Amino acid sequence: MFNILSIYPKKENSHFDFDYYLNKHMPRSIKLLSNAKGFVKVSVEKGVDIKEHNIHSSYTAMCHYYFETIDDFLNAFMPYAKELQGDIKNYTDIEPIIQINEVKI
Repeated sequence: MFNILSIYPKKENSHFDFDYYLNKHMPRSIKLLSNAKGFVKVSVEKGVDIKEHNIHSSYTAMCHYYFETIDDFLNAFMPYAKELQGDIKNYTDIEPIIQINEVKI
């Protein structure tokens, strides 16, 4: 199984609209990708700071898509890449880092 991870690093003076991301972008993304061959699951995480313990998250948000194979992901994503990547400007000015991982456990 593979985890395709979009990571949004925390940056000073950056903007991330979680309302748009969770209520518009992700539902569209899930609709387009979740019926594809090899889709397993998706999760979204929001970075949390615990100021009273001086713990600061490094990332504003992360999105994890899980597919059985890389080819399954590419076949699902590529037809919609332009649309989904073009929507990024509507919720953030942070350039996401893409990390692809082979899940071992």
